[in-house]
Amino acid sequence: MAKLLITGITGFIGGSILESLLEKDHEITALIRPDTAPQRYARFEDKIELAAIDLANIKGIRDFLQSREFDTILHIGALRGGRKASKEEFYLSNIGSTKELVDYAQERKAKLLFCSSVGVFGAIPEELPANRYTQKIADNYYHYTKIECEKMIGKAARRGLHAAIIRPAITYGKGDYGFPYQLVKMVDKGYFPMINKRIWVHLCHIDALVNAFDWCVGNSFKSGLTLNVADRDPVELGELVNFISNQTRGRDYPRFMKTNPGLFALGEQLSRALKNELFISRFELISKSWFFDVSDYYKLMTNEDTKIHHTIPDIQITIDDYLRK
Repeated sequence: MAKLLITGITGFIGGSILESLLEKDHEITALIRPDTAPQRYARFEDKIELAAIDLANIKGIRDFLQSREFDTILHIGALRGGRKASKEEFYLSNIGSTKELVDYAQERKAKLLFCSSVGVFGAIPEELPANRYTQKIADNYYHYTKIECEKMIGKAARRGLHAAIIRPAITYGKGDYGFPYQLVKMVDKGYFPMINKRIWVHLCHIDALVNAFDWCVGNSFKSGLTLNVADRDPVELGELVNFISNQTRGRDYPRFMKTNPGLFALGEQLSRALKNELFISRFELISKSWFFDVSDYYKLMTNEDTKIHHTIPDIQITIDDYLRK
């Protein structure tokens, strides 16, 4: 029976990965914040061991690890971008915790699976599709922390650490209320501002990401493996909006909602002047193309009994989740 340590289980991604791991024969321990509301982990409480240690508590993590043995570490937890936190909190939670887990995995010969983000290429990559050679862009502090963690893991992998870096695109699925869910809501309500040009976006069905972690837990791989994970192909935003509108409103999205690109540029400029990272990201995501080279992921999945996801029609899982509310 493999002994696994996992972080981030109270989030959408971590919780989904844990649900899949529980279907296998693993002994699982999870780190959670000490002040986490019990309802956020209630469904796992009697199935795994819980350790209440904040990721920013470096000494707490170090002391905990010294007395434990794990075969595989799945480091999914992180302080996300757009949160009201100091740079010190971001650094400790994201970079400091990762260093402790890297050092432990290297010393104990454990496997380390790190959940990074396609955000290491910046909100909008400098080349499309973003690939293994694309320049990393620290356009906000959250992305900076992910880039630094990837550097750290890469160096350790060259010294023998058995590690993989998994970079999901913006993820959608039942129970997530981020960008895809908000997109569905705004389209249904009729106030999503469509830019008057064709842009391409690249989302990730949660099952594709779960498959990546499942594969890495159960298989050996060349250390330093790095995977961009998303649906098989990007989708044109206008087509996606019309699909959502037809599923929720029974008709295409109104053409009069198409807006001049200059207004989006102005909104982004104002957000930058106010240093509002959340709104900067929102303006960029709906006015510029962003997609990724996911060929390495799909090569691994070639021989697996795995569904290949396409945003249209698979975004229906989020539409159905929205309509149930």
